Amino acid sequence: MTCPICKRKTDPTCRPFCSRRCADVDLARWMSGSYAVPSDDVEEALNAVLNALDPDDRRH
Repeated sequence: MTCPICKRKTDPTCRPFCSRRCADVDLARWMSGSYAVPSDDVEEALNAVLNALDPDDRRH
């Protein structure tokens, strides 16, 4: 198996990545919105975003 970020051989301690760095790069991409899971349900997607926000950041 190869690392999905840099294509190097996977390290069993960081699988599916080759290193902690590549795992962190992947996490940062998810957190920044670079990766997204498509949804046809707009309300569900909005609720997911609102639930991910800090309660102090939510506006009612």
